Amino acid sequence: MSYIAVFDGHNDLLSCLQAEGETATSGFFAGRDGDITLDKCRAGGFAGGLFAIWPRNDPKTRVDPMAVFREFPEISPASALSDTLAQAAIFARLTGQNRNALRACRTVAEIQRAREDGAIAAVLHLEGAEAIGPDLDLLHLLYAAGLRSLGPVWSRPNRFGHGVPFNFPASPDTGPGLSDEGRALVRECDGLGILVDLSHLNEAGFWDVAKTSTRPLVATHSAAHALTPATRNLTDRQLAAMAERGGLVGLNFGCAFLRADGVKNADTPAEVLIRHLDHLLEKLGENGVALGSDFDGTLIPAFLQDAAGLPKLVQAMRDAGYGDRLVQRICWGNWMDFLARVIG
Repeated sequence: MSYIAVFDGHNDLLSCLQAEGETATSGFFAGRDGDITLDKCRAGGFAGGLFAIWPRNDPKTRVDPMAVFREFPEISPASALSDTLAQAAIFARLTGQNRNALRACRTVAEIQRAREDGAIAAVLHLEGAEAIGPDLDLLHLLYAAGLRSLGPVWSRPNRFGHGVPFNFPASPDTGPGLSDEGRALVRECDGLGILVDLSHLNEAGFWDVAKTSTRPLVATHSAAHALTPATRNLTDRQLAAMAERGGLVGLNFGCAFLRADGVKNADTPAEVLIRHLDHLLEKLGENGVALGSDFDGTLIPAFLQDAAGLPKLVQAMRDAGYGDRLVQRICWGNWMDFLARVIG
């Protein structure tokens, strides 16, 4: 099974480390019981990715994680600010601890340099902008700290828009779109060179971003609604709009977003992921498809298990007839080309 470098569109390591009470050294560098560790990344060819800050749900919110329908209430800006700053600090410690192993990157040139030096390239992402006020001051502060990717919402409402609840089978058209503050946030991200992630927006919010942003459209960790009609997935109409704008989708590894039955079942073979990749390639072309695992944030197929299992997916692509050039593009090159057009 040959090694190939992977740039991944999404992981939830930072919120997990916060919840686990781990330090940078004991959490990432010395190993942990999770999908992402230094050893697992090196074993699997995980050479870079978007590392998400996720302001956590109120612990008093009781939602069955195996339920088909899951809806989450708003969280307070104060709670979101606390989590955002705590996870940003974890990111700073992780990347400052040993930049020869994990390096904060703000440009594609820095990502490529990290890869050449044998370091994992880490780009900071914000998944849910509840901590940011209407003045957008925190956005600029986080940008200065290295933020280059932002999802205005997670799957819950906030001042900027409405996240899509989890449901199957169901349409992503679940409510109103962006607020005026949400449109202002998108315009500010465009001006700064921060990519705006569509992954957790409902359909109305998707179209509002498409109308407001002048940048190519991106969903860092999503899949095809035509194959798995979960609310978190993208319809063919949405994919067509993304293709027109030179957009990109990072394939989510979450079993419930991949399986035709929508079930959270780790017994999900590689062929299921290949079906989604085939569909995305048909709709977006060979330059518009990448990977967005959602490691440490969802139930992934057992055959992968964690970041060390990425070569198994690479082999599955080859077994499905994907040539070496296409595999390289899906695993690395398409993210580099897309990021170069947005963050520089």
